[in-house]
Order: sequence, then C-alpha cells, then structure tokens
Amino acid sequence: MERQFENKVVVVTGGTSGIGLATAKRFAAQGATVFVTGRRQEELDKAVKEIGPRATGVRGDMSKLADIDRLYDAVQQTNAQIDVLFANAGGGSMLPLGSITEEHYDDTFGINVKGVVFTVQKALPLLRDGASIILTGSVTGSTGTAAFSIYSATKAAVRNLARSWTLDLKDRGIRVNVVSPGPIRTPGLVELAGNDAVQQQNLLDYMASQVPIGRVGEVDEIANAVTFLASPDAKFIAGTELFVDGGLAQV
Repeated sequence: MERQFENKVVVVTGGTSGIGLATAKRFAAQGATVFVTGRRQEELDKAVKEIGPRATGVRGDMSKLADIDRLYDAVQQTNAQIDVLFANAGGGSMLPLGSITEEHYDDTFGINVKGVVFTVQKALPLLRDGASIILTGSVTGSTGTAAFSIYSATKAAVRNLARSWTLDLKDRGIRVNVVSPGPIRTPGLVELAGNDAVQQQNLLDYMASQVPIGRVGEVDEIANAVTFLASPDAKFIAGTELFVDGGLAQV
C-alpha cells in the first residue's frame, strides 16, 4: 500500500468502530500518526490496539467542548500541527414525527452539528495551511427517510457547513469536503433494528434492495473515499459532497 500519509498527523473522531475505525486503520497503514476518539474506554483501547503503534486514543464525547479541548491538548503534547481532520463522530435514532422529544432533538443535534462545529473550530490553530477536513454526512441529508427526520436534518446541516467553511478557510488553502455514505454494514446501522439477529439481517436485506447496485456498502469503501479526499489526488476538490452509496441518492 502506498504510504502517502507518511509523517502526517490525522485526527479521527468517533474512531472506535465502523467507518471511523476502518478509516483510522487505513491512514495508519499509509504512514500517518493517528489520534482517535471514543466515548467508552474499553472500546477505545481495543481500537487503538487494532490500529497499531501509530495510534493514540483520547476518550471523549465530541458534543462536550471540554472533551474536544482534551483531544487537542493530547495532540499538542507530541505534534505541532494536524494535516487531516476527519470529523466522523455522530449518530442518531429513529423517531417519527409526533413522537420526537426534546431530548432526542438535543442529543442528535448535539453530536452531529454542535460536535462537528466545535471539533473543527477548535482545531483551527493546529491545522496546517493546506490541511484537509472531511465531515461525515449521509444520503439521508438529501433524501427523505421515515422516522429519521432529525438525524437527516443534522446531516443536511453538515453539508452546508462544508460549503460555508470552504469559503471561510480559502485563504489558508484548507479544503473542506463531505463524504456521505449510503447504507453501510456497521454496528450503528444494524442496531437500528434492535438486538435480534434476524431483524438485523432483515434490515440489511431491505436496505440492499433499495440500492441500485444491489447490496449494502462496507466500511473499507468509505475509508477509501475519505483517504482519497484527504490526499494530494483531491487537491482541487473543495466544498463537495462525495456520495458513497451504490447510487441510492443518485438514480
């Protein structure tokens, strides 16, 4: 594998499982020093072990500003600047209109919007000029999804943040892009169906039936897209949304 991130410093929030973990592993395999965050210490320790000796884990909830500060304090202890920021931490649950609660709204916007805003803003003093920022969006930010309106609204907000921040950061040459997955085989996806294995498989089968190419995606396919957007190969790509969805939101 080409080591195009040799001697680069990469921060991946929400890096203990699924897309975040796969992407952190990909960056480390290409030579980067990687910092990952997670809310649970046991999962964080396991992820760091999987990523390898180039990884450092920082426990934190990215919807809490003090935890974001602790992340960047940890980075500064050994590194002067950040080359790539993958603001991936996020999540959400399903509630239909009529059942949405204030707690559901606050939690979802807290991690998916507030967390992204301050994860990026607090990184600015450490980001190298010419750095790359990638935000995790979703096909749901562009399409309607029953019982998923609050999550979908947060991802639509993320899409516009990338557009606006591209203008805010143009004088520093910092590129901001969004990678928007379709249905990807992750723990977070299957857990939407509860803990029953049959229901989880039924959910995956249903989602596969909605995707034009006939299957759900794999986490490595998102990792490929993120590392591409972070690489010199994408140096003329800014403010865009890269859908990795098997055509779900496109046809």
